[in-house]
Amino acid sequence: MIIDVHGHYTTAPAALGAWRDLQIAALKDPSQKPSAADLRISDDQIRETIETNQLKLMKERGSDLTIFSPRASFMAHHIGDFETSSTWAAICNELCYRVSQLFPEHFVPAAMLPQSPGVDPATCIPELVKCVEQYGNVGINLNPDPSGGHWTSPPLSDRHWYPIYEKMVEYDIPAMIHVSTSCNACFHTTGSHYLNADTTAFMQCLTSDLFKDFPTLKFLIPHGGGAVPYHWGRFRGLAQELKKPILEEHLLNNIFFDTCVYHQPGINLLTEVIPVKNILFASEMIGAVRGIDPRTGHYYDDTKRYVNATANLTDEQRYQVFEGNARRVFSRLDTRLKARGL
Repeated sequence: MIIDVHGHYTTAPAALGAWRDLQIAALKDPSQKPSAADLRISDDQIRETIETNQLKLMKERGSDLTIFSPRASFMAHHIGDFETSSTWAAICNELCYRVSQLFPEHFVPAAMLPQSPGVDPATCIPELVKCVEQYGNVGINLNPDPSGGHWTSPPLSDRHWYPIYEKMVEYDIPAMIHVSTSCNACFHTTGSHYLNADTTAFMQCLTSDLFKDFPTLKFLIPHGGGAVPYHWGRFRGLAQELKKPILEEHLLNNIFFDTCVYHQPGINLLTEVIPVKNILFASEMIGAVRGIDPRTGHYYDDTKRYVNATANLTDEQRYQVFEGNARRVFSRLDTRLKARGL
């Protein structure tokens, strides 16, 4: 089974974006605030957006199942207050749940959280609980920078985040560490802010003893880990200077990387540097990079092609990247698949 652990509903019906525009406009004129009930999206509209986009490409590229969460750049936690984010998260999470109900063999939901700058992360717990217990979500997306590129929150190692971690451990769900839109002109959202955040999250964990407090906590750092694999020697050396254990012991029982790296040399580097047990297949297709690479004639985000082509993996190791590691890291997904006889 080919399990893609990083998918977003980037093709949601236009009505979703129109409702969000109204919500944002109402921040200046509360009398115009739309209600969640004002948003009407039919099952047929969801089917059309999925069948002609994500599902079509999954079938063409030979992937079977996608862990599906709301569009990352649409989370935009810096907009409005907690109530704004809470309503928006609930709407987006419900849509992904509906996708999973309409296409249960191909999509499993993961949740965005109703984060808001300066607000206690404990306020996210009710939405997290609802998504796990009612929607069957197998993971969450955690934004380490709800301020949208200004980094006003404490590092991930701070006790500020512990309420989220406690629930993650209770439910045995991982968090994909994924920022949202950058409203800082210095940082392009997908070209720098995303990759900066991946690298930053890893370094925040490296300089801390977070996993001593939460030995079973699991983080998935997307986009191949940002700069981490490319500068593995730097991080090993920094850990040594800081008198931390070697990285394999210090972090790699808890931190995992996906394969959202959009060229063959990048996947070759990832699979040469990072232990196979820490690599999970993903594409984030119909995401940041949607075009065709003129050098290969294939879509940049057709990452299955790169994993198959690398000489660094045996057949057994490819199985781990494509399926085995996902089932181990996302234990609730494994339980669901076993219930289906898979």
